[in-house]
Amino acid sequence: EVQLVESGGGLVQAGGSLRLSCAASRFNFDCYTIGWFRRSPGKAREGVSEMSGTAGSAYYVDSVKGRFAMSSDNAKKTVFLQLNSLKPEDTGVYYCAVGPASSETLLPHIERWWYWGQGTQVTVSS
Repeated sequence: EVQLVESGGGLVQAGGSLRLSCAASRFNFDCYTIGWFRRSPGKAREGVSEMSGTAGSAYYVDSVKGRFAMSSDNAKKTVFLQLNSLKPEDTGVYYCAVGPASSETLLPHIERWWYWGQGTQVTVSS
């Protein structure tokens, strides 16, 4: 079974940066899609970005495009999400998840993701 462990969250002022990590066990990045989601206060969980082994590049939702960057270290089985120019509305619990390889974005389809981490809290103060 795949296990995902997120880290790197914290409290930061608006305009600041954080780097989230997601360490995966028993997982080959080339064969699956790995994504980042967040649950902000009072809102449903939403997809933020994803990277698929078949696509070879990351996809971002419009609200974070140009500010967040996803990368991976396959040797360390770790995926990163660099959060820059943070805004108070970026506050929430950030989760990484693993789903099937796909040529289309899976972010709108939460039911298609197989494994989830426990989440890491990101708080952006104004």
